[in-house]
Amino acid sequence: MKKAALHNLGCKVNSYETEAMQQLLENAGYEIVPFAEGADVYIINTCSVTNIADRKSRQMLHRAKKMNPGAVVVAAGCYVQAAGEELKKDEAVDLVIGNNKKTELVSVLEEYFASRKGPEAEIACGYPVLPPKAGLDAVIDIGDTREYENLSINRIADHTRAFIKVQDGCNQFCSYCIIPYTRGRVRSRKPDEVVEEVKRLTASGYQEIVFTGIHLSSYGMDFPEKERLTLLDLVKRVHEVEGLKRIRLGSLEPRIVTEKFAAELARLSKICPHFHLSLQSGCDDTLKRMNRHYTTEEYFNCCDVLRSAFHNPAITTDVIVGFPGERPEEFKTTREYLEKVQFYEMHVFKYSKRNGTKAAVMPDQIPESTKTDRSNELLCLEKEMSLAYRESWLGCRTEVLLEEEFWWNGTRYMIGHTREYVKAAVPYEEGLRGMVIEGKLMEMMNEEVAFLKR
Repeated sequence: MKKAALHNLGCKVNSYETEAMQQLLENAGYEIVPFAEGADVYIINTCSVTNIADRKSRQMLHRAKKMNPGAVVVAAGCYVQAAGEELKKDEAVDLVIGNNKKTELVSVLEEYFASRKGPEAEIACGYPVLPPKAGLDAVIDIGDTREYENLSINRIADHTRAFIKVQDGCNQFCSYCIIPYTRGRVRSRKPDEVVEEVKRLTASGYQEIVFTGIHLSSYGMDFPEKERLTLLDLVKRVHEVEGLKRIRLGSLEPRIVTEKFAAELARLSKICPHFHLSLQSGCDDTLKRMNRHYTTEEYFNCCDVLRSAFHNPAITTDVIVGFPGERPEEFKTTREYLEKVQFYEMHVFKYSKRNGTKAAVMPDQIPESTKTDRSNELLCLEKEMSLAYRESWLGCRTEVLLEEEFWWNGTRYMIGHTREYVKAAVPYEEGLRGMVIEGKLMEMMNEEVAFLKR
């Protein structure tokens, strides 16, 4: 039995695909082992969202080859699409598998191992190996395909919440983003396949599912006109699955939030009022340079719509600081806008130049020290707003999906999340993991965790 180790880099979509590849390997008889010395096969699901992600991907590939020079090192995913020819010349990499080809992992490995038995094989480090790159790589022009890759899972590492990939690709072409070039155009998963996977996971005990995708808001737009569906249609289908208690949505584009969209979601009892609306900047001039297709006024109206449809919903976002040309007054405008919206959580990123994007060659690139100062300022603001939102729930009755143990001041608790993704803890009892319990949020135990009285 061959031993395989997997390592994931990047987003939730990558995490889902890594889980799916692991299950493909298990079904083929591979033993899954930790990412350490001793594996026969190392699969690194790479990321290419920034130049730093590229570097981390290369580092992990070289680390794998050093752990076992005779092992097969497989580079998979986005970095393969961005730098496939470069990877094919890298002596640390034996196979490259691009996006939309991960379902072929087992067959590509089998063909590779079969070819190693031929008379042309050499011996190195105790393993027969082929000369570099035997023509077995699986990479396509991702921009030309309109086919959704049908990966699926039966279980995930987290036994309370399951991320489910329902969409791939992006048509937006934001000026800072390489993803449309590494993931291709919008492709959606068939709703029947999504529903069947949700049923399997629910039957296995999962209480909550999270829809995820590269550009989730575009779900269904690629279907033929007579079969056209929206994300809302898919949510309604999944909402009917018996035994499922929660549906959470991944990152959304603000333009999907209309009064109808919010009102329809509010009628669905399993929907979690936790909405991640990607912003990137609170300054209209910066948004234009980013090629984002909304204004700050439109975005604010979306937040108002959600707050009218749901009681105190959690609204979270992403913000990029130091985008090319971001003058001090533009950053000030962004900060004031963030305070106006009052987010629950913000993911703050320093702009990272990504070769191959329009932003990489824009004038007025911002010094790294300035990016760091602006990032630190927004992180402090995020901390204040996040605590204020958590405290707004104190004294309210809510429900918590308990997920794991938590120790505080020498006492054992179980900790989980409310529907709004606020962390809450209860005194430890056997058998609470995976349970949904109700109670009142009484006080903050620390800045992140509230105490729930049952």
